[in-house]
Amino acid sequence: MKVVALILTLLAGPMLAQDRTMILASTTSTQNSGLLDFILPQFEAVSGIHVYVVAVGTGQAMRIARNGDVDALLVHHRPSEDIFIMQGFGVGRVDVMVNDFVIVGPTADPAEIAVSTSAAQAFEQIMSSQNRFVSRGDISGTHLREMDIWHDAALLPSGRWYLEVGSGMGTALNLASGLNAYILTDRGTWLSFRNRGDLTILFEGGTGMRNPYGYIRANPAQFPHVKSDEAAALGDWLISVEGQAAIGAFRINDVQLFCPDALPTPDQSQDQHRTCAANALQR
Repeated sequence: MKVVALILTLLAGPMLAQDRTMILASTTSTQNSGLLDFILPQFEAVSGIHVYVVAVGTGQAMRIARNGDVDALLVHHRPSEDIFIMQGFGVGRVDVMVNDFVIVGPTADPAEIAVSTSAAQAFEQIMSSQNRFVSRGDISGTHLREMDIWHDAALLPSGRWYLEVGSGMGTALNLASGLNAYILTDRGTWLSFRNRGDLTILFEGGTGMRNPYGYIRANPAQFPHVKSDEAAALGDWLISVEGQAAIGAFRINDVQLFCPDALPTPDQSQDQHRTCAANALQR
């Protein structure tokens, strides 16, 4: 209900007849990290289109998009994205950027996950040791990836050690910090998070921790009222040389949080284009 109220507020806000606007549903990681506040003004400056952002988990973003309440999505769970498009709700998905997931926990690492060879093994050790683990529990892209890892480990987490918050990444990280618990987070949010307490990155790297983001336009055949031209303009800019450069230029404490992941430009090889993402996964 809060999301619906926010969308209604955006639609009811003061705007001139000649103003061009659109509504983008995106993840809390892109908003909380500061990325959207960094890149969207650059898009508005060249396009004249103001983008209103509804920052929610990937699952909730898709739910409100299925109601035709937004013009586009920037989300990060490819299986859910493919289903969304197959069902006719979205069109024109493009790869935009990538970062990665990491598992953070108490510096003492009582579950000894730092020696794990896979994320699934790390989760198995947390569960077997019954050390506290905080889950977002909100059907976000991060929560869905967490569920994928538990599935890979052939485990179903439950018990007093497993805490579901049903909220965003910031709230979940604050709880993990207060409880000195383990948690899966995207690297971008972790780098911008300040209330770390005794938490540190204990497991990272590997293809299973890759975190790609896709841009999807609402299907105008399904929702004739959506801002198709504006949504197409934003999508084109995000994968343009200028848009990809803006994403790559966003940093916190001189650390790049998101790597451009659109198709390479003619003067850039595929290998060169993906160097950023590869380096991010090896940190």
